[in-house]
Amino acid sequence: MQPHAKRDVSPQIRTKLPGIKAQRILKKDKKYISPSYTRSYPAVIEQGEGCWLWDVDGNKFLDFNAGIAVCATGHCHPEVVEAIRKQAGKLIHISGTDYYYPQQVKLAEKLAEITPGAKNKKVFFCNSGTEAVEGAFKLARYYTKRHFAIAFLGSFHGRTMGALSLTGSKFIQKKGFGPLISGVFHCPYANCYRCAYNLEYPKCNLYCVDYIEEELFKKVCVPEEVCAIFAEPIQGEGGYICPPPDYFKKIRELCDKYGILLIIDEVQSGFGRTGKMFAIEHYGVMADIYCVAKGIASGMPLGAFISKSSVMNWEPGAHASTFGGNPISCMAAMATIRLLENGLIENAERIGNYLLKNLEEMANRYDFIGDVRGKGLMIGIELVEDQISKKPVPEKRNAVVYKCFEKGLIILGCGATTIRFSPPLVVTKEEADIALEIFEKSLKEVFKS
Repeated sequence: MQPHAKRDVSPQIRTKLPGIKAQRILKKDKKYISPSYTRSYPAVIEQGEGCWLWDVDGNKFLDFNAGIAVCATGHCHPEVVEAIRKQAGKLIHISGTDYYYPQQVKLAEKLAEITPGAKNKKVFFCNSGTEAVEGAFKLARYYTKRHFAIAFLGSFHGRTMGALSLTGSKFIQKKGFGPLISGVFHCPYANCYRCAYNLEYPKCNLYCVDYIEEELFKKVCVPEEVCAIFAEPIQGEGGYICPPPDYFKKIRELCDKYGILLIIDEVQSGFGRTGKMFAIEHYGVMADIYCVAKGIASGMPLGAFISKSSVMNWEPGAHASTFGGNPISCMAAMATIRLLENGLIENAERIGNYLLKNLEEMANRYDFIGDVRGKGLMIGIELVEDQISKKPVPEKRNAVVYKCFEKGLIILGCGATTIRFSPPLVVTKEEADIALEIFEKSLKEVFKS
């Protein structure tokens, strides 16, 4: 079955889920694949096009997750596929660690151009978000000659040892792996819906930033020994948390005061997802180092960290990657960026605003929608017992996610009790309406009891 033959815009669930073919694969998966993966439902995907997926049994799903915000240009965009095909016929691998090739330099030049700040930047290529964070952590220590680092509760920066030390999302991600990298301190993030200090913005004057200086720096962490503050401009796995508009300006001022590097993790929020190329642009702040991956190459494995040239001053051999900046991934990224600049970023803003408006209206109708937040096509819907108590309902959140799957809508949760909408940036208003309809029906079925 070819996906492009199915032009009708609607999910089609033909079998009981999972279907017979899917059940066979699930059985082998259980036997051979690491049990550390966390799957929310038995979706065994075979093909994709745009915002649509087909499983091995021919069931058709509307994808509002995009491979965890990876397939920015949709599944198998023809221009990305052609870039991959063309490059695969010329050069698949040679390794930028030991050799030179034009594709890597071409992409590095483009990243230096589109990343916030002056163009005088350098790029290190790797394969994933966690590798980007890991490398940025090393670079920050190398450049500053300091060893402490600050990250935030609710943050997710990856699962390799350095990135995991910065992560503050779920205990299960760290259980059994200690001791981790020492000298990492976590503070509450600016989650105004669930303020850790029981304050209210803007009356709080962003005490969550003052806390770092007034408490952390005075009691447990000398600021002159802090190499970097790591932050997501919008927390991803933590619940799609959007901080107040002036939050990062105050963080930037704190970093400048003590000579601390600001490292912005744009792995999930970057490459057009929020209606701007990088989410930090919404806050009018520039970082010293940016970590990117996910949406950069429309599904091909690629990550990078980008810094001021003066910061990336380490010696040859200090850090390297055999596969990072693979020629095929680089050309997929160039095609991706071209598509983003030619209309997909604007589409993310337009359809994102449409979804937010409709979800906010839905929240006015249902007491179990506690908060709707987001920018562009990075939207979180926090489900609660009621809007007064704000009591989390993770079991019902999970039930809604599964119910949507049964009806042909692919979504995932994040945080304790939030559902995330992160469709490909090619999503149309018609597809958005389908997602909203399925989502509302699923909410009603789960919460009616």
